[in-house]
Amino acid sequence: MKKLPLILLVTASTALAWWQLKPDAEIAVSTTTVSKGSVAQLVANTRAGTVRACQRSKLSLTSGGTVAALHVQNGDRVTQGQRLMSMWDQDLQARLEQAKAQLKVAELAKAERCDASDRAAREAKRAQSLAKQKLLSDEALDQALTNAELTRHSCQRADAEISVANAQLTLQQALLSQTQLLAPFAGVVAEINGEVGEFVTPSPPGIVTPPAVDLIDDSCLYVRAPIDEVDAAGIRVGMPVVITLDAYRGRQFAATVSRIAPYVQDYEKQARTVDVEARFNQHPDDILLLIGYSADMEIVLQQQDEVLRLPTEAIFAQNQVLVVNQQQQLELRTINTGISNWRWTEISGGLREGEQVLLSLDTPGAVAGARVISSKNTHHD
Repeated sequence: MKKLPLILLVTASTALAWWQLKPDAEIAVSTTTVSKGSVAQLVANTRAGTVRACQRSKLSLTSGGTVAALHVQNGDRVTQGQRLMSMWDQDLQARLEQAKAQLKVAELAKAERCDASDRAAREAKRAQSLAKQKLLSDEALDQALTNAELTRHSCQRADAEISVANAQLTLQQALLSQTQLLAPFAGVVAEINGEVGEFVTPSPPGIVTPPAVDLIDDSCLYVRAPIDEVDAAGIRVGMPVVITLDAYRGRQFAATVSRIAPYVQDYEKQARTVDVEARFNQHPDDILLLIGYSADMEIVLQQQDEVLRLPTEAIFAQNQVLVVNQQQQLELRTINTGISNWRWTEISGGLREGEQVLLSLDTPGAVAGARVISSKNTHHD
């Protein structure tokens, strides 16, 4: 008596399997419509890229010294030429005042010597006049002319001494300016290394030390990402780019290829790549775009508009698709394709606009000749 339920269960399962596989059984499938739209041939990065600033300077002082004042804090926005950090400079201030005084002394000496030169020149002229009238001896005339020449040279020497004093003043001004760290461009202070009273030194040759101030111009941003050397051959400066960020999933940002590295990166155990840079067309104002974000780029090599297209996932090996014909049966058809990407493929022959094509290729029983009940899926750009 216990064997009867088991026999009924086996019989029911066999009947169900036969019904599902009988020739006129209808299979529920998901289809997509052949339509017109845009298709682009894309190239993507092989590893994650990075958001970078067009200008970023890790500023350091040219000579060592004690920090006297910090004029900014981390995160402050600064303008070009704004003072960021000051060093102790009383010794250089004193040397500057000394140079100014030496210049003043040289200018006074010049005035004195040149006045004497003018007097000597006038006396020499009078001596020449008297000598012509036989009222002055030749010896006295020679002495007057010699004195005029000597005082003229003394005046010229005073000009040279002023030039030396001016150069010394310029030198002291330059040395004093090195105690002030100024912003070379407008931007945001990313990091400050140093506190008031600390002694800081510039980086010795070959030894990297933290910068005094890390300044970033975040008004101009770009993404640098590695592209496989095979794909990089078709990239040109000026091509459009679509950038996506892990920090803002679902958002796309328009950019343009701004630079292609003139060499290939060759890392051990990794594919050879070329660094490509794409600059954002417009700085997004509604989000906080941070330097260092990971980013991906899709470079548009070429694009066709208003062409027949089909989701790439609907096409299987040897450019074949399963089309739902008028008898609601799947029909195997070979098509001609054009450019494509991971989402869309251009159809150049074999399909007409409006035809329904099987979208889910892994549907059980969805083979050529099968009768189907289709539910349409809508694809958007």
